Order: sequence, then C-alpha cells, then structure tokens
Amino acid sequence: MTDLQHRPGVAGILSAYDAIDPVFLDTPLVRHAAADAELGLALHAKVETLNPIRSFKGRGTDWLLRTMPSSGVPIVTASAGNFGQGLAYAAAKRRRKAIIFAATNANPLKIAAMRGLGADVRLHGEDFDAAKGEARQFSAEKGYVFVEDGAEAAIAEGAGTIALETTRQTDMRGIPLDIVLVPLGNGALLTGVGTWMKAKMPSCRVIGVVAAEAPAMLLSWQRGTYVATPSAPTIADGIAVREPVPHALETMKTTVDEVWTVGEETIRSAMRFCLQHYGLVVEPAGAAGVAATLEHRERLQGGSVATILCGGNVVC
Repeated sequence: MTDLQHRPGVAGILSAYDAIDPVFLDTPLVRHAAADAELGLALHAKVETLNPIRSFKGRGTDWLLRTMPSSGVPIVTASAGNFGQGLAYAAAKRRRKAIIFAATNANPLKIAAMRGLGADVRLHGEDFDAAKGEARQFSAEKGYVFVEDGAEAAIAEGAGTIALETTRQTDMRGIPLDIVLVPLGNGALLTGVGTWMKAKMPSCRVIGVVAAEAPAMLLSWQRGTYVATPSAPTIADGIAVREPVPHALETMKTTVDEVWTVGEETIRSAMRFCLQHYGLVVEPAGAAGVAATLEHRERLQGGSVATILCGGNVVC
C-alpha cells in the first residue's frame, strides 16, 4: 500500500509549478461555440500539444528530475512514447543518459522523437507492459535508476500543475466547473489533477477515461485489487495499459469519483472533433476526454466540463 507521505500533494504541485521549465507551462484553455452547440454542454479544453514534445509529459518528468539527487547514473524507463520524450528532454538538460524501452510496434514517430532528444531507445516485446518488464529487469541488473510512470508522486505533481492552471484560468473568467474528464493510462495525470481538484475545487467531479479495449485500470479501481488483462488492443497507445500501477490505484481512492470507458470509433470521432473545432491534431489518447463527451453526452448535458488534450503525436 502507498504511504500517504509518498502520494502527490498540493504543496508539491505548487512547488512544481514554480520550478518546471516554462516551455511546458501556462497552456491555453479553449472553448468553441460550435463545439458546445454540438455537445450540448460547455467544453473547456486544456491544450497540451504545443510544447517541444507535443504532450503534457514534460511537466512531470522535469519535476521528477528536479527532485532527484544529481547523479551520473543512467535513468531507465519504459514508454509508449510521450513519457519517454519527456524523460529524454529532462535528462538531456541535465546531461544525464536516458535509456528507454518501447514495444517493437510502438509509434515510429514517437520512437524517432525520443532518439532525436538523445535517448538510447531499445525495442522489446509486443506491447508497453512487456517493454516495461524488460526495462525493470535491465535496470536492476545494471544498477541503474528505474523510473515508472504513474509510480512516482513527483510525476503526478508535475501533471497536477495542469489542474492548478485550469482552476486559475476558470476563476479569472468566472467559470464554474462541474466535471473534469482526464485520460487514464498509468494514472499520473489523473491522480495529479485529482489531487489539486479535490483540495481546491471539491465540488468538481474528477472522472478518469479509459479505452474500453484497455480496461485494466478501471477493473482494478472498481474491484479494489490488482487486475491485469491479457492485452490492450486500443488505438490509444498512450493509455494502452494491461498491467495497472499499484501506486496510482491507491492514490485514485481519494482523488477520483468515477472511471468511464470510450470505444475505438468514438476515439476516432473525437480526434476529428478536435481538428474540426479547435484546428488541432490530437492523438487518440489525448482525445479520450473529448471522446467521453461524445459517448456519454447524456450524462453531461448542460454542464460545464473541462478536459485535457494531452498529446498530439500522430503518425499521419
């Protein structure tokens, strides 16, 4: 069980906001009248695709490395691509080697981007969780530092700065929020956002969104125990988790109200929705929150809803 002192906290989120590379901070919160009319609700979309790695992951990785002791020991992780880019970016700034394991069928754009940022990328296994198992074993054998996305409070606190900015932006505009929809993969984004929202805007419900084809985190959260699935065959590689992260599951108990699923075709529709209404190319996992507004619109009618367009790395 996760000790309370190792969970993300509001103080950590505030400290992260003051320390994270500004290139990742103060992103737009956009609203489009035509989008609202189509959905029957007010949708506030936090855009996290305009930074050098085109995803929110740079927030958590930069804060993580700032909180870690300086060292020449390489850092090892596994990634579907965006977390790896964030870690590679943060490591390069500190002249530290990053070794990243990814699945053999990982998004080639993301693999190239990780390598372009200086990471040593090694392909192993047929999915993210197989790559993570290899990364964990490799780091143990070499005595390197293994970092698991979703299992470090600092990563969630970095991600939680998105919620900090969102509440400041809505407060400045006099906008109430009823619900925030957050893509759920390894859980750092959801638990970071939930930590802030429960403390600063407790009336706002925090809802995680998983792909129906990758329900491991949902099943584990519902049953209160670790539930892995044989596969996670979703187009949304950023949330294609079949082996849950225990740290995130424990933290979700106090930071999340519900978890919803979205189907593959709805995810594709959400990507088209983002391009049509916001002029943004958003990857499948990044559009999961928008997919929830499409698939569950009857549960959201008339509400004020926020979501995070958390990645834009798409193979065209």
